[in-house]
Amino acid sequence: MNYFSPTGGHPEQQQLLTGRAVVKDAYTVIPQGVMQDIVTSVLPEFTRTRSWILARPIAGFTSTFAQLAVEISPGGGSDAPEPQPNVQGVIFVTAGAPSLSFQNKTHQLSPGSYFYYAPGENWQIKNETEQLVSFQWIRKAHELLEEPPSSFLSHDNEVTPQAMPHTDGKWSTSRFVDSDDLRHDMHVNIVTFQPGASIPFAETHVMEHGLYVLQGKAVYRLNDDWVEVEAGDFVSMRAFCPQACYAGGPQPFRYLLYKDVNRQVRL
Repeated sequence: MNYFSPTGGHPEQQQLLTGRAVVKDAYTVIPQGVMQDIVTSVLPEFTRTRSWILARPIAGFTSTFAQLAVEISPGGGSDAPEPQPNVQGVIFVTAGAPSLSFQNKTHQLSPGSYFYYAPGENWQIKNETEQLVSFQWIRKAHELLEEPPSSFLSHDNEVTPQAMPHTDGKWSTSRFVDSDDLRHDMHVNIVTFQPGASIPFAETHVMEHGLYVLQGKAVYRLNDDWVEVEAGDFVSMRAFCPQACYAGGPQPFRYLLYKDVNRQVRL
């Protein structure tokens, strides 16, 4: 599998400023070309690390989660990455081979590795190689029921994609958590469309989304606009934003998708 990772840089003065970035009431598109050096953030819990903060709770934007693209240079990392004890998260590696430690074990990750950490988990992530490490990091405050979830480690290659009904496998979802497991109040899945496949109706639902394109390209319907997206783009969709897509080619269109689930609406 191929996964896009931002590399930063800075455009030359000859480049036109016209781009695909847009912020609207129902959605936001942050294309990969916007993720330059000038918009990175340094995280105080890390060394030799920079990040692109793609989403955070803010009026008129997302309300349930934060999402970052993180790059760790050789020798960098963190012994205490998560600063909030009530927050859970998912790490999805897009490049490099970070070392991840939790529950008294150390694991060598690779592109496609997926780590879910439960609230209060003690974990560490470091880059002990000579190559850059990149990952998507999704964070959400956990709404606890009677039993808390458990941290786990998985990989894209270890999960069998589940085909959507009546699609002949052209539209499938790799689910890292059972949809009926009520311990979890967020899902972070990988959605795959073969070239030419589509979401053939305008999904309109209460869950909000963070969508990071891992591979390929598509035309996405967002509210009443058609928007082209490609590998490395990030799309945030507010609750009830109508959404659909047609996948382009020549390779599959794949994205990492966050959504909030399994809890009653608090009034």
